[in-house]
Amino acid sequence: MQYMKLGKTGILIPSLTLGTWAMGGGDSWGEGDDRLSEKTIEKALELGINYLDTAPAYGNGKSEEIVGRVIKRKRNKYVLATKCGLVWGPYDEGSVHKSRDGVTVRRNLSEKSIRVQVEQSLFRLQTDYIDVLLTHWPSVESFDTPIEETVFALEQLKKEGKIRCYGACNVDRKQIEEYQKYGSPSIIQKRFSLLNRENEDLALYCNKNDIVFQAYSPLERGLLTGNVRQETNVIGTAKESIPWFHMEKRLQVISMLEELKDLCSSYQCTVGNLILAWTMAYIPRMNVLCGARKPEQVLENSLSSSLILKVEDINYIDGLARKLL
Repeated sequence: MQYMKLGKTGILIPSLTLGTWAMGGGDSWGEGDDRLSEKTIEKALELGINYLDTAPAYGNGKSEEIVGRVIKRKRNKYVLATKCGLVWGPYDEGSVHKSRDGVTVRRNLSEKSIRVQVEQSLFRLQTDYIDVLLTHWPSVESFDTPIEETVFALEQLKKEGKIRCYGACNVDRKQIEEYQKYGSPSIIQKRFSLLNRENEDLALYCNKNDIVFQAYSPLERGLLTGNVRQETNVIGTAKESIPWFHMEKRLQVISMLEELKDLCSSYQCTVGNLILAWTMAYIPRMNVLCGARKPEQVLENSLSSSLILKVEDINYIDGLARKLL
């Protein structure tokens, strides 16, 4: 497993992060096996993947609870990231983000709300500190909290020892610069994959500013594993919102992945391994967030970290994808 420095902190994290969104189940992912999810987290640590990414909004707290049951046994072995900014209680205030799993989720990044959210997360996670706290989504106009107030709250939590460092998800360049103006973000989490390059400039900006850029959905919610077929049903799941799953585009992607089979044979890896290895190699110090809820899935994902792709193969994969972009 390859490791990297987390921003300007002394914390080391693996280049591959275990995402636990799917472990929360619910409308987005369907029912899962909690014990199997716990075994997945344990397996990740065995493989050197000690950085875990979760969030209160994943299953209305369920993902955090699953993570908490595992890490309490070896808390010092894990680097734990969770989030703030999405609330769903009947008395919570904020701008409506979405409705799902029988609740209305709202955005709230006020100092008062962040403090309540962190205490709730600490309880679910069965720990007294969080290594990395990320703001999940930016504030919006109808209930806008200035970034200055949000960063002040994060800096105070850091001074109090409740968190070790912080970052932000789903922010743009202007917002990142504002975080930098008032504090010192260590990590930015945004979409990036072989088929989604809209945040490439942000990734390069982060690389120049000693901020880790963490790519989420690098496998486009499973499409780039090579396991999705024409007949695969995605209606009613988190996959349905991904444009690449629409049938015309899906067939184009399946065809592109067929052209990678020779490379897979050459590197003795799966299509998913090859795509993850490409993502890690494409931009220096790219951190890749990959979900799993079965031990065999995290084992397969981990193999990508040991693949050293030739420059010509990186360019070849890039060229195939650009025909679809």
